[in-house]
Amino acid sequence: MNYKSFKIFIDFDGTVTVQDVGEAIFNKFGNHEENYSIIDDLLNDRISSKECWIALCKSIGTIEKNSLNNFIDTLEVEAGFSDFVDFCSENKFELFILSDGFDYYINRILKREGLNSIKAYSNKLVVTDDNKLKPSFPFYNERCTSSANCKWDHIIKHSGDDDFTVFIGDGNSDKETIQYCDFIFAKDGLLRFCEKERITYFPFENFNDVIKRLNELNSKKRLKKRHRAELKRREAYTIE
Repeated sequence: MNYKSFKIFIDFDGTVTVQDVGEAIFNKFGNHEENYSIIDDLLNDRISSKECWIALCKSIGTIEKNSLNNFIDTLEVEAGFSDFVDFCSENKFELFILSDGFDYYINRILKREGLNSIKAYSNKLVVTDDNKLKPSFPFYNERCTSSANCKWDHIIKHSGDDDFTVFIGDGNSDKETIQYCDFIFAKDGLLRFCEKERITYFPFENFNDVIKRLNELNSKKRLKKRHRAELKRREAYTIE
């Protein structure tokens, strides 16, 4: 019998999906040189994630909604993600998607895959009547600069002292978030960040890797939380 309570928090772009969907959209419909400059400013901490998204949306100018939808429909979900969702359900591991991307494409992709029952928190995006992209940021926290949707806020709100927190991600918007998690699954940019900052993590290439490791963690008689993550959560609770 499983006595452990795992709360699973997962990035969307480049983790659930094969490509970074937001990046693909702005590369497809925006100006490459302008986009590169904006992203470079973000990665070098000259602007916040919120400022980055506002600038990218402005850079596109006008966009035809059907063209946007048709392009989103070409972007694929990682093989094995559906099996991972089933694995979490079978083990009663609560699963949350935490994305610094936009609900516009996240909801469309999850619905297409029959996975729209997953709880997802993200920034919001609408295509206006005059064919402009209008972003909004309902979960913005000025103390969280690497993600306009403050991911660690959701982790604090959706986990408690009895839970083991797990984060699965790949990029820049996850680097603050992982400070609050007991077990980190990282690839690409997030893996390099963990290496640089000497943060304990599990490398992964696909969701089968994650399932295998979570099964191992779940089968351990005694499982310790990450001390640094406990301190960060306690600090956040105090501020709240």
